[in-house]
Amino acid sequence: MNELDELRGWDAGAPPLDDDTRHRARVRLFAAMNEPAAAPRPPRRRPVLRIAVAGAVAAAVTATVLVVVRDGDGQEPRAKAPAASSPALRNVSARAVLNGAAQYERTHEKTVAPRDDQYIYTKEIIQETEKGTGEVQRHVDENWRSVDGSKRSWVMEIGKGWWSEPLKENESVWPPQDWGTLKKLPTDPEKLILSLLHKSGPNDKNDSLDEITDQEWSDIHFSLAGLLSLVPVMPKGLRPAAYEALGMVPGVQAVPGQQDAKGRTGVAITYDDPTVEGTPYGGFFIFNPKTYEFLGFRDTRTSGEGKSMKTYTQLSYLDSWAITDKVKQRP
Repeated sequence: MNELDELRGWDAGAPPLDDDTRHRARVRLFAAMNEPAAAPRPPRRRPVLRIAVAGAVAAAVTATVLVVVRDGDGQEPRAKAPAASSPALRNVSARAVLNGAAQYERTHEKTVAPRDDQYIYTKEIIQETEKGTGEVQRHVDENWRSVDGSKRSWVMEIGKGWWSEPLKENESVWPPQDWGTLKKLPTDPEKLILSLLHKSGPNDKNDSLDEITDQEWSDIHFSLAGLLSLVPVMPKGLRPAAYEALGMVPGVQAVPGQQDAKGRTGVAITYDDPTVEGTPYGGFFIFNPKTYEFLGFRDTRTSGEGKSMKTYTQLSYLDSWAITDKVKQRP
């Protein structure tokens, strides 16, 4: 008997590999076949990003805007809207959840066209539970961000606020906060990935996603997670594209049975980063398990040092948003 035929017929008693696992295996196999033998190198560290905050107010907060200071120098088809008879949560894949979330967003997103001189107002609710004592605190964060980035914005994190000044020369932020820059980001998921990979547009090279390394995927996930978690209001088509792009990142996983800030149980998306020890950036994105509507975030933050350090489980969601003519003007 041919040993390969016998192997094909063998049942290991395990479920079949999902698309994400197959993709990662193909990427690593391709790299192994084409990489010459060489002494192992330590993984490249992600470039250090400066945090644009005032003083120590948000130094311990993981979800904050990041500022970069320059020193001068074969995608799957989009998923259909999930039916009422969705498969058991334990069998759902991360890509199915994120493609479903993209489809939900395309159906329900509102078209926004703010003027450059206006502000985008957002109201976010954050519930924090201190792990040591179980004490629960609730924060209401209200933000007014300048649409074109030319004026001071009012920014809040965990109940504390400050004035955020316009960017200086040679400064840029990720994720972008001004509407003009957000509108330039591709709304095709593969082109969005390539634009994040090259930092200067999707057409620099004729890349295949199969040639992206683990470290590059880690950086792409970092950028997508920041975009989705820190920009509550986006131009039409960008959030669905970001969801689909996130679903194409090898190592993104679906975790059922996660509660949001309102006590609803959903399916969460998180990331198993092969290049980072410990919890990767981005936490958990929680979705309705049937409609795939986005429910909110779950993350962890710490404050203090040494014996006085405290760890908090943080649940948050966007309560409302609007366009206003003045900073601190309520809709």
